[in-house]
Amino acid sequence: MRPQAWCGRIAPFLLLMVVVFWASAQVADGNTPQTIDDYLRYALLNNAGVKAGFEQFKAAVEQIPQAKALEDPTFTYGYFVEEVETRVGPQRNRFSIMQKFPWFGVIEARTDAASAKAKAAHRRYEAAKLELFWQVKDVFFEYTYLATATDIAERNLELIERFEEVARNKYRASTATHPDIIRAQVELARLDDVLKSLQKLRAPTAARLNAVLNRPADTPLPWPQKPQAKQVVLEQQKILELLVQSNPELAALDWQTQAARANLALAKKRFYPNFGVGVDVIQTDNALMPNVRDSGKDPVILMFSVNIPLWQDSYKAGERQAQAELQKAQEQKVETENQIIAQTIRVLYDIEDDQRKIQLYGDILVTKAQELVAASESAYRAGNVDFLSLIDAQRMLLKYQLDYERALTNKEQKIAELEMLIGQEF
Repeated sequence: MRPQAWCGRIAPFLLLMVVVFWASAQVADGNTPQTIDDYLRYALLNNAGVKAGFEQFKAAVEQIPQAKALEDPTFTYGYFVEEVETRVGPQRNRFSIMQKFPWFGVIEARTDAASAKAKAAHRRYEAAKLELFWQVKDVFFEYTYLATATDIAERNLELIERFEEVARNKYRASTATHPDIIRAQVELARLDDVLKSLQKLRAPTAARLNAVLNRPADTPLPWPQKPQAKQVVLEQQKILELLVQSNPELAALDWQTQAARANLALAKKRFYPNFGVGVDVIQTDNALMPNVRDSGKDPVILMFSVNIPLWQDSYKAGERQAQAELQKAQEQKVETENQIIAQTIRVLYDIEDDQRKIQLYGDILVTKAQELVAASESAYRAGNVDFLSLIDAQRMLLKYQLDYERALTNKEQKIAELEMLIGQEF
């Protein structure tokens, strides 16, 4: 696509983004986000890093018309301190205007470089948005885990309180010993400490979430609405192919390579001269002698200029520099692609591992632990097991419930990271 056409297409996009940023921010500032979509929308409209990336993109776009422009024409005025007497009259003033033109292909190469840099900035802006979405989702799901874990701890605390009441009743009936009550109280204190730790963790987690939303760290955030867990089918080969095609950071490096290639072509043009075209007019008064032909006629001079590309060593150094920049961009693309592919493979492993744990805990361990607690409580009431067995069953239930929620959260966080890497949502 030609730079002119691309610039024409991107201008309405810039205007639309500015209007959306301004209009939507007026609404979002007065609302507290609840769902994950609310958080993403709020972050996109208010995050300072994304705004900076958008401004960098706009600045890069404005480089295109500058690259296409010629140098400003030069106007020169000369005043004859001592008039030069000629046959047609004395010369008093001299006016010159000169327009310089670069060698053939210089403007095109310069414009191609600016256009490629603008496209790279656009893709980096998209990469910044995807990274922001990942950051928001990562903290958001951690916040939802904290809410769920707090609720689980509270329900287990109520369960231990019930066990303590059972132990007290059995002790009063002389069917249980006093150590059972002490064990229940110890377990109550332990669970109360777990609950307080979770409650204390709410403030720093909310502060992290407020940070990506560009809000004061102490701004209150209610517990968010937990979204439905995503069910995804992952095929590594297809994911990697999609990554190479869609990852905006890799696309930005492709355009950066194109810009370096255009700069190399520009460096080679420095070996050729620039030229200029101008007009020189000399103001001439009437001749002192009467009846002189062409008396007072102003001479008009057509001028041409050519600079001499004399300093060849500096031009060669510039070409070598441009060649090195191109090689750097190409190697950087390879290195980044390798790192992103390795990161993606690791994320795919983590997601599959979390899915296995979710099935293990959700389908088997949590259900069996709940059955064990119920059976142990009935057996303890009947005097068939000791109180320590009941406490062990409760501890196992708490662990499996938290592990299950941790696996669910880890999976959602890793899916968010994978979406950032491949450049689109599932």
